[in-house]
Amino acid sequence: MKENIAILLPCYNEGKAIAKVVSELKRVVPQVIVYVYDNNSQDDTVEQALSAGAVVRKESMQGKGHVVRRMFSDIDADIYVMMDGDGTYDIHSVPVLIDCLIKEKNDMVIGTRSNNKEAFRSGHQWGNRLFNGLLRVLFKSHFTDIFSGFRVFSRRFVKSFPALATGFDIETELSIHALEMNLPTMEIETPFHERILGTSSKLRTFRDGFLILYRMGFLFKEVKPFIFFGLISLLFFISSWVLGYPVIKTYFITKWVYRVPTAILAAALMILSFVTFTCGLILSSVTYGRREMKKLIYLSYSLPSA
Repeated sequence: MKENIAILLPCYNEGKAIAKVVSELKRVVPQVIVYVYDNNSQDDTVEQALSAGAVVRKESMQGKGHVVRRMFSDIDADIYVMMDGDGTYDIHSVPVLIDCLIKEKNDMVIGTRSNNKEAFRSGHQWGNRLFNGLLRVLFKSHFTDIFSGFRVFSRRFVKSFPALATGFDIETELSIHALEMNLPTMEIETPFHERILGTSSKLRTFRDGFLILYRMGFLFKEVKPFIFFGLISLLFFISSWVLGYPVIKTYFITKWVYRVPTAILAAALMILSFVTFTCGLILSSVTYGRREMKKLIYLSYSLPSA
């Protein structure tokens, strides 16, 4: 391939596996440069990666999101391959994903993980289905494995992606960016292997799960503010009518307002409803302008040639 291809491996304490992963990558796709970004590892990750022929760089801010942001900022390439350094993703699938990106003119190709119950931690398959379903409802997503860290990107995707996540919510942000911009994407099922002996997952089930849920809700507000604030406005509107209807009915019959505190509360809720609805309209216009700017940046870069 004549394209400049960079393989990016964010790593934290992957000394047991990283040398094997780098060596296998250089054998399967010899024309690429393998970058290992060390995230404050306390083992021999750096030494092992260097011995295998990788270019090693460091990111001091802890968290996968910080590492991905640094990688995307530092590296200049036509095609970016991102995967973990623990040996769970199938290295022989890398050329397949790259080929799909180039020939199908995609901006992101996700290597979805095969249903290997032995490789997945307990409960993670259920959680993966739950979050994929939630993303489908909120963003009309077609993705089936949004937590896969095995992805291939075009240059224009990477350089138009404003990475803000700090931890394992980075994959969610990548997926929502593609959905918001209506970018051409594809999923290809790939084998998912058990971890190399001596390595362990850095994902904390509940803490990172809540972080991902928060990120999803935050991005829903940012990407679709009219719907977000419209739902809040509707809640205020219904609450106002539920509280205010008996007061209004009594007034028309008796010409007196007997429940003054309830009437004041109902009026306040109705005002909040209109204010919230107006906020949604204004922020929707702001979001549209931001999306236009990201699209212009995206269009300033070209796709790899077939």
